[in-house]
Amino acid sequence: MAPPAGARPGWSRRAQYGLFFSFLAALGIAIVGAIMLALSIAAPTRYAAIRGAALDATAPVTDALSDVATTVTGLVSGAGNYWNAARQNGELKKRNAAMMQRMVEAKAILLENAELKQALMLREHERRVVATGRIVGSSFDSPRRFAILSVGGGDGVTPGMPVRAASGLIGRVLDAGHFASRVLLVSDRSSIVPAKILRGGQPVIATGRGDGTIDVRPLEVGKNPFRRGDIIVTSGTGGLYPPLVPIGKVVRLDDDGAIVLPLADPAQVSFALVEPPFEPDAQAAPGTVAAAAANDGP
Repeated sequence: MAPPAGARPGWSRRAQYGLFFSFLAALGIAIVGAIMLALSIAAPTRYAAIRGAALDATAPVTDALSDVATTVTGLVSGAGNYWNAARQNGELKKRNAAMMQRMVEAKAILLENAELKQALMLREHERRVVATGRIVGSSFDSPRRFAILSVGGGDGVTPGMPVRAASGLIGRVLDAGHFASRVLLVSDRSSIVPAKILRGGQPVIATGRGDGTIDVRPLEVGKNPFRRGDIIVTSGTGGLYPPLVPIGKVVRLDDDGAIVLPLADPAQVSFALVEPPFEPDAQAAPGTVAAAAANDGP
């Protein structure tokens, strides 16, 4: 059935009631406002009393709303401060980590420069040096102890040449390629170096143990001549290694011998010098140094 003509869409009795009560509320507010205005003009004292009573009635609500607003503002401000502090703390941690990294890098550069300077000074004061190279790797987990040196046959390096650092003897060249060479460390079991005690000059034999240390034994059996802290140096016997090159320091006595810790640790040394044999004939048969040392006994 079609709606009656003239009817407005959505119009209902509920809407009429709503409009009517809204009109009554507006009218009531206007009447109250007029009465309050007239009262303020005709009787200001009584109007002031009524206004004070209204203020007292609304004060608890106002205080409660003020407390709520203060609490919400404090929470928002505290959360903002917390996140700001957390962000600043994260930035400070990143800066601190970057500074620590730079300090480590700077310290590493200083140590490397100091080692390079020592190597250069050693090269200036030592006799003819074949080549100076960087130790690019060494073995730790194997009983065989080798190091890789960044100089080889192209630099004049040949097998059998002694290798040392500013801190002491490293070993001898075992194999030489064109650009790199492999060094047999003094701590390898195959390494035998004629040596002596620096304190008294007594000849000893230094043999690698394969665990990063060296076993030293005197040529004269029966009495242990070693003391903790003794420095062991090369004796020059056999002609391969030059004399008075530091090998290591005694850290423990063992029956009639001692255990020595090498002074030139490839894990802590960056640069090494390759030298010609102390006596050129010794390079042909470096294994004869042990026999020569044995014949050099007292």
